Amino acid sequence: MDADILRWGVLVCIEAESESKFDNSKLVNRWRRISESEFRVVLKPLGSHGKWSGQQPFDISTNSTNGVSSDGHVAAITRARVSFNKYPHFLRSLPAVVKDLHAAPGLLGAIGIGEAPIGLQGTFSMWESSQALQNFAFKGAAHSQAITDTKKFDWYSEELFARFSVQEIRGSL
Repeated sequence: MDADILRWGVLVCIEAESESKFDNSKLVNRWRRISESEFRVVLKPLGSHGKWSGQQPFDISTNSTNGVSSDGHVAAITRARVSFNKYPHFLRSLPAVVKDLHAAPGLLGAIGIGEAPIGLQGTFSMWESSQALQNFAFKGAAHSQAITDTKKFDWYSEELFARFSVQEIRGSL
């Protein structure tokens, strides 16, 4: 409900010493030539649970106790593989959650993401603080109901929720 098919991106998990090489690669430079704008954010994982295609893609061994702080801006990535027969019910829950998300205090920006038009859904969001993210996730009525319904109706065959410390931002979301 909140995805824009004209907006696309890439999520890359790389070591810090490879950031510049990737950022200046032929592939990224080709994308820049056909893009109207660019948004780049460097993130450090703070915590993650669940799986993405059966794997844990984020190295959470480097967390807030190892020098990565959750003070300041944070980002969240949610990704779910929605069970095909549960998709219509899942879709009906989205408008209220999206409305509450965009009205949430402390939200800096959010976009719907997905690997496919149907079934592989997610959200990338940036927040002023970890507390603002927590308030939306667990105190907002629509999102709290979605969490309850997820468990009750077993919407997902796979899900991942990850939180990150924002290290660097280029452009605007």
